[in-house]
Amino acid sequence: MPVRLLNSSVFKWPDAVTVDHAVRCWAERVSQERKDIIRIGYFGSYARGNWGVGSDLDLVIIVKSSELPFNRRAVEWDTMELPVPTDVLVYTEGEWQRMDRQTRFFKMLNEETIWVFNLDNQ
Repeated sequence: MPVRLLNSSVFKWPDAVTVDHAVRCWAERVSQERKDIIRIGYFGSYARGNWGVGSDLDLVIIVKSSELPFNRRAVEWDTMELPVPTDVLVYTEGEWQRMDRQTRFFKMLNEETIWVFNLDNQ
């Protein structure tokens, strides 16, 4: 998490290299624990390189299936070991395949997501 020096009002926020390394280690660990993971990636300011103090990490996770509704899936993922706050989007494989490729959101995900775990490459 961010660190504030005791004798300074300057915040030290994790840089992109630190965050990338942390999320890759986290993805490796959770992929060993959960066999339903297909892909893990991050998008947003850390992927684009325009992060700053206060930036969060936007994670996208694709799983084989889930019994939970979309808006409840993120609670299953403990991201507390990551050095910045996270927003987690969890899609099933079917949802990902059916996603409207013409939406701005999908185009953005497709263009900027940095995939740190891909079952197909294991």
